[in-house]
Amino acid sequence: MIAFQFPGQGSQFAGMGQTLAATFPEARAIFDRADTALGFSLSALCFEGPEDALKLTENTQPAILTVSIAAWEVLKTRVKPAFVAGHSLGEYSALVAAGALSFEDAVRTVRKRGQYMQEAVPAGVGAMAALRTSEDAVQPILDQAAEGEVLTAANFNAPDQVVIAGHAGAVDRALKLARGLKLQVSAPFHCPLMKPAQDRLAADLAQIAFHDLAIPLVNNVRAELVTTGDAARQGLIDQVPNSVRWTATVRLLAEQGVTTFVEVGPKTVLSGLLKKIDATRTGLKFGEAADLEAVLEAAR
Repeated sequence: MIAFQFPGQGSQFAGMGQTLAATFPEARAIFDRADTALGFSLSALCFEGPEDALKLTENTQPAILTVSIAAWEVLKTRVKPAFVAGHSLGEYSALVAAGALSFEDAVRTVRKRGQYMQEAVPAGVGAMAALRTSEDAVQPILDQAAEGEVLTAANFNAPDQVVIAGHAGAVDRALKLARGLKLQVSAPFHCPLMKPAQDRLAADLAQIAFHDLAIPLVNNVRAELVTTGDAARQGLIDQVPNSVRWTATVRLLAEQGVTTFVEVGPKTVLSGLLKKIDATRTGLKFGEAADLEAVLEAAR
């Protein structure tokens, strides 16, 4: 059984999607639709950079979604996944693939999502760090380091990796208590400091048509199966200030019988996490034209 997993922020690079667009007309069409929906050449930004512009959250989010959906357009007539899931931003890509919302609505919304998240917290106030610790062990660290400031688990990425987010001073104190690395990010995502972004995004999502899903999704916040449009919309609202439960998401998919996980989009971040979560499962990627044969072989 195959599941498609869609990457989130951090998987971007200049040149992404270029071989897809050059090889597959259906992929090229998605880049053209993104350019039209946004009113500027997102395709040029994906293909050529510059990296500094691509790293801006308001550009990163629509760019990764567009590459992911370009890849999905190539795969969808060739491989039928039993489930979909997406890491943070990637949940939008997964919902487009599942038929819950249109690509145009998604690409415009995630651009605004990026702007809202950037504007929610002044530069330098928040921070994020990846800690080498377990889900069970992280809470005492957070409790000790917070000292009255916001500090929470943002991403449960793997059994030995928890990303934390909150006020910069609290994150620095946590790094003195546990092994880890401060992340180069523009805002402290998936923590209560994102509440202003959540409120703005909720108003936008309320105006968008959501449909019941043609492919079940495991969502970020509860790591539960979602099949209705209303639940899909609520999941996107809930995820903004709350933790991404990726380890639990992958484990639920494995319990459902998924043996092969295909990362649909740029890079191999989720494939790397899969090895840590469940090394008995097969991880493949599809973000370049040359990746197709391996995915088709696994699906046979």
